[in-house]
Amino acid sequence: MTFKPSRLLVVLFAAAALPVMAQNLAVVNGKAIPSSRADMMVKQLSAQGGQPDSPELRAMVKDELINREVLIQEAEKKGLGNDPEVKAQIDIARQSIEIRALVADFVKKNPVKDGEIQAEYDKFKAQAGDKEYHARHILVENEADAKSIIAKLKAGGKFDDLAKQSKDPGSATSGGDLGWANPASFVKPFSDALVALKAGQLTETPVKTQFGYHVIKLEEVRAAKIPTLAEVKPQITEALQQQKLQAYQKELRSKATVK
Repeated sequence: MTFKPSRLLVVLFAAAALPVMAQNLAVVNGKAIPSSRADMMVKQLSAQGGQPDSPELRAMVKDELINREVLIQEAEKKGLGNDPEVKAQIDIARQSIEIRALVADFVKKNPVKDGEIQAEYDKFKAQAGDKEYHARHILVENEADAKSIIAKLKAGGKFDDLAKQSKDPGSATSGGDLGWANPASFVKPFSDALVALKAGQLTETPVKTQFGYHVIKLEEVRAAKIPTLAEVKPQITEALQQQKLQAYQKELRSKATVK
């Protein structure tokens, strides 16, 4: 097929115009809404709400962007963008967006390495130990009260009943039961006293911590159930990434001139 010169020019001009037209989602009162804005919103909705990209979603986004454009044009017509409070809010929003971009750039360039994750996991395992302890305790304000409770328990008093006077609201209503835990999850004086007991034993003397005086009873001991690296890798990765970000922020702050 051959085109006449005039017809060929028409086709070429039409083809050249297609990319430009494709860049616009819509034109509202003579102002174009770029398609890239719709792409960004679809991406955000997909990431946040798990909505898959679809013609229905894009139609909804297009309608929303047109509504926004109508509203923003009216706001600009009224000069609301010159309001000091609005300007301050826009500046805060701009800062948030740029900071998120900075964080994303830092994370991309400073990923958490597998060796770092393994080292953190090994440290976690060492701290966790190989045993878990099921303990009960009664917390009181003074040593005399704690000694009185120990005497009553030795005389046959029930731990569940005496635990009702405990100052620990989390365990007082459950007989002082602390459930299964790693000793490292307790403050050191409590932990030291706990691991020194045998199953069924009671502390002979009150254990003092910053919270008060404890009467501790060890119920059972079992082998610790340590999660595998695969199970905790996401949490370890997140924690290490946060540490890197905090160090980066601290470094930037130390170099800043603040008056």
